[in-house]
Amino acid sequence: MGVVTPATERFGVVESVTTTTSTIPTDAPEGDGTLTWDSTTVVVVEVSSDGVIGTGWTYGSPACASVVEQVLAPLLIGRGPLDVTGCWSAMVAALRNIGRPGIGGMALSAVDCALWDLKARLLDVPLHRLLGCVHDSVPVYGSGGFTTYDDDQLAEQLSGWVTERIPRVKIKIGESWGRAEARDLRRVRHAREVVGPQTELYVDANGGYQVGQAVRVARALDELDVRWFEEPVSSDDPAGLEVVRRSTAADVTAGEYGYDLAYFGRMVGCVDCIQVDVTRCGGITELLRVAALAAASRLQVSGHCAPHQHVAALSAVPNLRHLEWFHDHVRIERMIFEGTLDPDHGCLRPRDDRPGHGLDLRRDVLDGFRAA
Repeated sequence: MGVVTPATERFGVVESVTTTTSTIPTDAPEGDGTLTWDSTTVVVVEVSSDGVIGTGWTYGSPACASVVEQVLAPLLIGRGPLDVTGCWSAMVAALRNIGRPGIGGMALSAVDCALWDLKARLLDVPLHRLLGCVHDSVPVYGSGGFTTYDDDQLAEQLSGWVTERIPRVKIKIGESWGRAEARDLRRVRHAREVVGPQTELYVDANGGYQVGQAVRVARALDELDVRWFEEPVSSDDPAGLEVVRRSTAADVTAGEYGYDLAYFGRMVGCVDCIQVDVTRCGGITELLRVAALAAASRLQVSGHCAPHQHVAALSAVPNLRHLEWFHDHVRIERMIFEGTLDPDHGCLRPRDDRPGHGLDLRRDVLDGFRAA
């Protein structure tokens, strides 16, 4: 239970923490270098105080909800809702024996994001203003281009982003753990033909290649002016990432599977840009620390997936490069929330006309996909 302070007397305390787990089918089979899937599970956390509700979410196992309900929620009831960092520290300590990486980190992230949204709503300010806005807009890149797409599907998706004037796009390669190298390169050539020379072209192997193979592929990608080579090898192999980095003109990047600050410290020197995922890394509280760590080494950060959960936090990051406009998560967030954003000339502009992150949950839609 929290201690009564002047702040809690004015703003009340955390009264409830609830979760909803929903599994939403994809609009077509999706796959990358190391995985295929036909649905995505979202765990939504709602934290309430004095009749106001803050919302956060993560894309992960339903087990995340169990960690929230059984471990994290009891720590928050009675605490002051403005003391987000104090709540975060208590949750991190409680995860010691459960494990911060993985499910524990995703649960922590969803709750932390909900707490920040709640704080901004209680203060009746947009979240990006509460955090201290640096950028009026956040650049995005279109992301999808799944290995399960045929040429027509790939062309349709890429053309759509170009029509929307998104000047950066990314496709998946590394198919079947790197066993379809010829198809990978053919698809990259096709993508370049579709988007033309003016659009930045990115690729993501999801760790599907071995180091030597990734170096060989990188040389072919350089000829197609690929600017971004994401996870050419496993993100658990910093030394391998560094080898590839020194062998290509493209920026080598990783970080989406980082769950704590120490992980991102190991990425420094191995990548050209650090990716961070607010639904995994420990929420907004940890994302801001990761950005500061990167800035100390003159690195930029890029937000991974979940665009509407990132946009406010990334608006407050001086060393921001861009944010992933990921097809699957864009579709889900548009389904389950009112107030979602649309790219404008390749950027998202956080709203000033709503408090918090500006999204309102469509309860009926979310409940329609509720997991059993």
